[in-house]
Amino acid sequence: MKLVIQVKLLPTPEQTSVLEATLRACNRAATHASQVAFANELKDRNGLQRRYTRI
Repeated sequence: MKLVIQVKLLPTPEQTSVLEATLRACNRAATHASQVAFANELKDRNGLQRRYTRI
């Protein structure tokens, strides 16, 4: 069973700028991962992880 709860964030102005910066960094990282996957014809998350994870 999955439980979904909707919440409303009420950050201070300082928290807002930090949250925006964090979301932008996450978006840049996701875009980079997507570009790498596309360039290497990796079709799933596991393929990308296998290629770039050191064990």
